[in-house]
Amino acid sequence: MADGSEYLQVDSHRADGTPADAIYLPDIPLPRDIPEEPVPIADMAEIFGVTHRTLHFYEEKGLISARRIGLMRVYGRRDIARMALINACREVGMPVAGIQDLMDSLRSAQSKAEANEIFEEALLARKRELTAGLSAIHRQLQQLASLLSHDVIDGQSAPTVARDTFSLTDLEHRCLELMAEGYAPLRVARTLKLTSSQISALEATIISKLEANNRFQAVAKAVLFGVVAS
Repeated sequence: MADGSEYLQVDSHRADGTPADAIYLPDIPLPRDIPEEPVPIADMAEIFGVTHRTLHFYEEKGLISARRIGLMRVYGRRDIARMALINACREVGMPVAGIQDLMDSLRSAQSKAEANEIFEEALLARKRELTAGLSAIHRQLQQLASLLSHDVIDGQSAPTVARDTFSLTDLEHRCLELMAEGYAPLRVARTLKLTSSQISALEATIISKLEANNRFQAVAKAVLFGVVAS
């Protein structure tokens, strides 16, 4: 059994899933209580809080690979290590294409230390992207607040919108608060002790109620109208 401090340093699969020379992975702690190999797809999905479809998608993108025992898809410890890295990247909003590029870059690493450096560079690049996006959102919120503060309708200021206006349940409001704090869907699911599919449905309901196009617009609107704290 693995504990949270165990690391898998070397992976023998390329990003496209084919065997290759050793590929070093960065120090990402593995989940606790990993079952013995081979790990069935149901257990793999449960370990990482994802759906079977998500695992199939990652296989199609060459990020992990499965083998079969009869009709059952199973995974090894190398794929568990890859999934730990994939999950870490997804929790900071890194797109799949970015994760593929990261895996490709890791193929050039000659040691665990080099793999850690490559991973750190990818994280810093993602941080710069988020910082730039956050700055743009803040500017837009300030502009919206400025426009709404003027007497634009019959000489009256724009009304303050309360939470009840959107008919949010307590669970929806708590979920929205976590979204506003920057929690990725998987982390929201873990915090609220719900499944990934339940969180997807919950976020979709929130987005619909706030008449937004995606979770980021929903958060921006909720912050603007004071439904959640900024």
